[in-house]
Amino acid sequence: MHTGEGVTGSANGLDGTAWNVVGHIYTPKLWSDNAFIWHAVVPAETFVPPHVHPTQDEWIYMLEGELEVEFGFETGDVTIHKAGPGDTIRMPMGKAHGIFNRSGAEATCVFGVAPSRKLFELFGELDGVTDPAELVRLSALREVDFLPPPSDAG
Repeated sequence: MHTGEGVTGSANGLDGTAWNVVGHIYTPKLWSDNAFIWHAVVPAETFVPPHVHPTQDEWIYMLEGELEVEFGFETGDVTIHKAGPGDTIRMPMGKAHGIFNRSGAEATCVFGVAPSRKLFELFGELDGVTDPAELVRLSALREVDFLPPPSDAG
């Protein structure tokens, strides 16, 4: 286990680490080969575009605020699931999902993935990256595949 035994304090990340990933603040709490858990502050009116973790299950435990998670991108039949404090969002391996804070208020939550794979390293690489193409490129190298933007045709 990379974090060893003990306690990660409520205001602390592992080794004092916190990342700014497109405006979301991610603070790692536990990191082993089997699981990676981080606290997240998700500002109002921000989102994580639809993407797939082909090698990990992911979940979110909501602490404060509200998030919406969309599924069904593969079939074009997108469904929206709302989650608030105490709710757990389940995002199975290989299932495309997008995460949105449309609530008008900040949300806080705890994310996790299992197994950890390359996500810890990815967040370190994405810290402060603002170019969407670079974010997509780096993510693909670390087993997170973003879906292409929807077509404007119609």
